[in-house]
Amino acid sequence: MHISVLSKIFFFCIFLLGCQKAVAQEISLDPVTVTSSITEKRASQTGRNIAVIKGEYFQDLPVNSIDELLRYVPGVEMQARGPMGSQSDIVLRGGTFQQVLVILDGLRLNDPNTGHFNSYIPVAASEIDRIEVLKGASSAIYGSDAVGGVIHVITKTFSARLHAENPQENIRKTTVNAAVTGGQYGLFNVNAGAFIQRNKLALSGGLITNNASGVQQRGIKGYFNNNTASLSLSYAISPNWEAAVRSSYDHRDFAAQNFYTVIKSDTASEIVKTSWNQFRIGYKKSSTNVSFSGGYKAVNDRYQFNPHAIANNSKSQLWQGLLTWQQTLSQHTSLISGINYQNRKISSNDRGNHTINQLAPFVSLSQNIGENVTVSPSVRLDWRENIGTELVPQINVSYKKGSWQLRGSAGKTIRDADFTERFNNYNKAIVTGGNVGNPDLSAEKSFSYEAGADWFLTKSNATQLKISGTFFQRLQNDLIDYVITPYAQMPRKDNLSPTGTFGLARNIANVNTTGLELDMQLVNAFSENRKLILNSGLTWLDSESGEAVTSFYISSHAKFLTNFSAIYQHSNFSFSINGIYKARAAREASAIEAAITKEYFVLNARAEYAFYSRKLAAFVQADNAFDTQYSDLLGSRMPGRWLMGGLKFSID
Repeated sequence: MHISVLSKIFFFCIFLLGCQKAVAQEISLDPVTVTSSITEKRASQTGRNIAVIKGEYFQDLPVNSIDELLRYVPGVEMQARGPMGSQSDIVLRGGTFQQVLVILDGLRLNDPNTGHFNSYIPVAASEIDRIEVLKGASSAIYGSDAVGGVIHVITKTFSARLHAENPQENIRKTTVNAAVTGGQYGLFNVNAGAFIQRNKLALSGGLITNNASGVQQRGIKGYFNNNTASLSLSYAISPNWEAAVRSSYDHRDFAAQNFYTVIKSDTASEIVKTSWNQFRIGYKKSSTNVSFSGGYKAVNDRYQFNPHAIANNSKSQLWQGLLTWQQTLSQHTSLISGINYQNRKISSNDRGNHTINQLAPFVSLSQNIGENVTVSPSVRLDWRENIGTELVPQINVSYKKGSWQLRGSAGKTIRDADFTERFNNYNKAIVTGGNVGNPDLSAEKSFSYEAGADWFLTKSNATQLKISGTFFQRLQNDLIDYVITPYAQMPRKDNLSPTGTFGLARNIANVNTTGLELDMQLVNAFSENRKLILNSGLTWLDSESGEAVTSFYISSHAKFLTNFSAIYQHSNFSFSINGIYKARAAREASAIEAAITKEYFVLNARAEYAFYSRKLAAFVQADNAFDTQYSDLLGSRMPGRWLMGGLKFSID
């Protein structure tokens, strides 16, 4: 680690410690979550390492898009190709970007075409109630892709309490917020939304738009125009029945130079249009809770390598249905079972036309043993058309007493190849180089286990502290990744140039990943109007491959990662920062004068002053305040220091 990086980290650690007797949104160190088992549980009963981020943090931290908010969640590695929602790959526990499952109000978002689109979460930031990040294996409940973990976005309308506990209670809530930001490189951003509840009816909607003419790149400007609009509604039909519905549209138009290649003639642009519609109807009476959710996602992707190339046009579709039944059998025992159906399609001039159906029943039991122990075994039977059937078991155990919690988990995970991994470049007339799909890929299989401990400290209601440590290991077989392969060794040569060198999608024999996580959450209040909120984490990772070949994405994850966010408020003034330090394997691409440095440290900062009873606020912000030159993925250079400022309006 360079001295300059050390000094920057040291400075901000001293700053945070100095503010410890430092109001912002409260955070719960043992929140109720639904992600580990679909049923509501305290995090300390799940046996899992779960981070919960409130949606309000988007308004208070120096972030511009949802993927940037996730970038500073402890243990989450966001491999960004571009800024402010252009594109980021989500990595958890050293997996590949396809090994993280993204869920919106219970339904899968992962795109059938490629995992590169998984961070395009089609909901406005103002609609988010919280984001739950579950680290580690979760395929027994959620199926394919839940290998490194799950990102579950839970919105205000779908989680709204529509029935008052007291019949005389009148539920009336109104929240309106809007922020406008301008800055260097033609930056113009808007983030606005509203949530309204009148007893049995809840309605919310919002818009987020990020736009810039762009930082100068090699021969082009790194422009982006990224927009998301969403609208949702929930209604209590009767004392036992509730319904919710959402519709959203997401449009991303950005410069994509060297997002996928390290070729000098790459001056790519890409447009990704996503429509998302979902509904849920639920019945709850006494100890029984039954719900059915349905969703449809359509993505149109247009990628053009340069102005002279024929654009790749692909349309992917995902139809899905999820039926769940929850039954409380006794004070100590509850059961959840369900069945999930998916229909995945693609129509592409590059990948061809393909369809896959999938059906998976699952069951999970939660058993309390005495006052301190919770055991949760689960099993899923996953059938995939033309691929086969997999039995996926898992067990979670938690022991909590006093201020300590001990937890452990072990289970199998699976991941199917997406359409890009199976058919990339299969429908073109001639391919001179680049990644090539492989329709004969087997599904990835792995066994994961972990053990961890949490320590809670509450002191006079002024200080709340939680420290968590987790050791984990994932033993993977048939892991899918791209491997540099000469023409002579390609299994299919129909449209390949004999002079080309290609990245072939292959099942690598085995990859074992071992890691250690250390997370900390702190809320320290000195008075009603003076408070510090801090979230931070350290992750150490080591991956060993059973083959002596260099693969693209397995070797790209950080070996050491620390990320953090902090909010300090004093009366009408607030100051917030988030930062990331990453150490990884260095790489170079001399043809485009690009490099992956061995390490980097990036910090964003924001200062804000509120007035007019805190309904209005003015802020200034510096992204990449130290002007670090860095890339997360080879060739995709991220912007240097970016100065901006704006106004914020809110009513609650």
